[in-house]
Order: sequence, then C-alpha cells, then structure tokens
Amino acid sequence: MKFTVSELNSNDREQWEKLYYEYADFYNMPMDTAILDTIWSWIFDHNNKFFALIAKIEAGDAVGFMHCREMPSPLRGSVLGFLDDLYVKPEYRGTGCVQELYQALNRFGKDRDWPFIRWITAEDNYRGRASYDKIAEKTHWLTYQMPVE
Repeated sequence: MKFTVSELNSNDREQWEKLYYEYADFYNMPMDTAILDTIWSWIFDHNNKFFALIAKIEAGDAVGFMHCREMPSPLRGSVLGFLDDLYVKPEYRGTGCVQELYQALNRFGKDRDWPFIRWITAEDNYRGRASYDKIAEKTHWLTYQMPVE
C-alpha cells in the first residue's frame, strides 16, 4: 500500500478532525470544537512552532497524523523535536503507514536542524513500543506530571 505524508494544510480540516476524534476516543479523552479550534490555530500559527503531518492513501483519504513541536533543550543551547501525538486508523496499522510517518518526521526534523526527536508513550503500549524500538533509542528518563492547583 502506498501512502503520501505531507504537512497538514487548510483543506485537510475535516479529515484531520475525524482522525482526532478517533484519537481522543482511543485515550478516553473528551473532545469538542473548542479544543479542535485551539489545536488547529496552533498548527497554523507559525510563531507557535507546532506542526502536523498527515498520511493519506492514494485515493486521498487521510488515515493517520502526527503532531510535533520544537522544544528548547537548555543544556544543549538548541531546540529539538518533540512528538506529541501519533495516530493511525486501526485498519492501516501494520501496513507501513507508521513507518512512512516516521520517515517524514525524520526529514521534517532534519530540515529544521533538530538533533533528535523525543516522545513519550504509555508503558503498556506494547505494539507501539515494538515499532519504536526499531527506529529509536529508549531513554532512561521517567515522566512525572504535577497538577497545578
């Protein structure tokens, strides 16, 4: 199966929204128009340094996406890439779509001189981790989250 991966453009809104609703549903997160509008504005505000890639099949239907952003690395005195979201429709997993998205992300990062791209995933995301282990190094860092009260 052949996939085309490109940066999201304004004509992709409807397909991207459908995918994002599926993504939010997968994580049992509520989703609404206000959240979608906010994310959409981040993607197209070039001062924000938040980006989106979209994967489509030959018929032009969107089947996956990635959201990434620049992240300062103070110890390096530079920025690197951070992958926030990755979603591929279940019926397209295992077809090479994820690999195409990661190859496009790699080119995207190279064009921006990012030394590397980081991401986090759930510990029990065994299928995803098996894929990540083939293309990336697992770091020894643990992630913590503190609620702001």
